[in-house]
Amino acid sequence: MGLTTGPSGRAVAGSAFAPPYNAPVSDFATDRQPARVEVTRRAGAGPGAVRGQASGSPLGLSHVRLWLVAVAVVVAAGTAGYILIESWGAWDSLYMTVITVTTVGFREVHPLDTAGQAWTMVLAVSGVGLIFALVGIVAEAMVVEVTSGKREARRMTREIDALRDHYVLCGFGRVGSTVARQLRHEGVPVVIIDDIPESLERARRDGFLAVAGDATDDATLRAAGLERARGIITTVDSDAVNIYVILSARAINPDLFVVARANQAGAEARLIRAGANRVVSPYGMAGHRLAGLALRPRVVDFVDAALSHGDLAFALEEVTATGGGSVVGRTVGDLRDQGIFTLAVVRESGEYEANPGPDRSLAADESLIVSGSAAVLAWLREHA
Repeated sequence: MGLTTGPSGRAVAGSAFAPPYNAPVSDFATDRQPARVEVTRRAGAGPGAVRGQASGSPLGLSHVRLWLVAVAVVVAAGTAGYILIESWGAWDSLYMTVITVTTVGFREVHPLDTAGQAWTMVLAVSGVGLIFALVGIVAEAMVVEVTSGKREARRMTREIDALRDHYVLCGFGRVGSTVARQLRHEGVPVVIIDDIPESLERARRDGFLAVAGDATDDATLRAAGLERARGIITTVDSDAVNIYVILSARAINPDLFVVARANQAGAEARLIRAGANRVVSPYGMAGHRLAGLALRPRVVDFVDAALSHGDLAFALEEVTATGGGSVVGRTVGDLRDQGIFTLAVVRESGEYEANPGPDRSLAADESLIVSGSAAVLAWLREHA
C-alpha cells in the first residue's frame, strides 16, 4: 500500500484515504460528487484571507496616498507662492495657505495686492477640489466595502469566533441542508463548510454561517472554529473525502463527536476506523424508514414527533451526567418524581441498561435516555 499526498500536504496511507482531487470538483449542493471548500459567509471570503476572498487594499490606500501627496504639494506651493508674491514670512505664508485651502475663511494675515488675491483664489479652488476628491475616495471605499462582502465576512468571522460547542457541517447539499435545518430547530449552532457558490448563497439566505473552502484543509476547519466545536458532520458524496475530513478533524480536535455519511457498501467500517463515532448511510436509513412506516407507522410517527420536540406534550432526550452536575448520585425514582422518565441508562462502556429500576443510582459519565416535558428536559440538560 503506497502513500498518497492529500491537499494539506500530509501523506495518507492507501488510496482509499486519498480523495480524488484531480477529478472534476462537483457540487456539494447536489450531493453527486466530492467537493472542495474555502472560508466565508458568501459575499465574504476564503481561508486565504482566512475568511474573506475579496482582495485589494483597504479603503483604497493608493487613492489616499495620492490625495495626501496632492495636499502636501498644494500646501507647499501655496506657502512658496505667498513668500514670493507677498514677501511674507514662512509661518504667515503657511498659515494663510492652510486657512485658504481648508476654506476656513479667517481674515487675511496681511493686506493682499492683486497678485496675492489671484493666488488666493487659485488656492481656494484647489482646496475645494481636494475636499471633493476626499469625499469621492470615502464614498468609493464605502461602496467597495459593501459590494465586496468584506463587512459581511468580518461579521461572520466575529460570530464564528464567539461560538462554543457548535457543530461543523461539511456540505450544504440535499442531505447537508436537511441536517443544518434540524440542528437549528434543536437550537444547536452550526457552521457550514462548502465551496460551491450556489450552496453558499443558499446557506447565507437561510441564515447559516458558512465557510468556503476545502473541508480537508486544516485552515478551513480552524476557520470554522473546529477547536471549540462539539462535533463535526460530513455529508459529502464521496467516502474517500469523508475519510480525509475525519482524519484532518481528529488531528485538530481529538475529542470531537464525528458523524459521517457512508455512500458505498462496506464504507462504514473504513469510516469508523478513520475516527467516526457514528456512520449513516442515507440509502440504508431510507430503506429502514420505509419498512418501519409500512409495518409500524404510528410508532415511527410517535418517535419522530418526540425527537423533534414538536406537537407532543413531551419529548425524548439524551443527557450525560457530569461530575459536577445535579444528576450524579440521584436515583431514577428521584428523576421520575420530577416528571423525568428514564427509559435507559448507557454505561461508560457503551452498554445499555433498559428500564432501570427506581432505586438505580446514577454515576458520572453515564448517559440517560429520558422522556418528559420540553421544559423539564431543558432544565435537565442545564443541570446534568
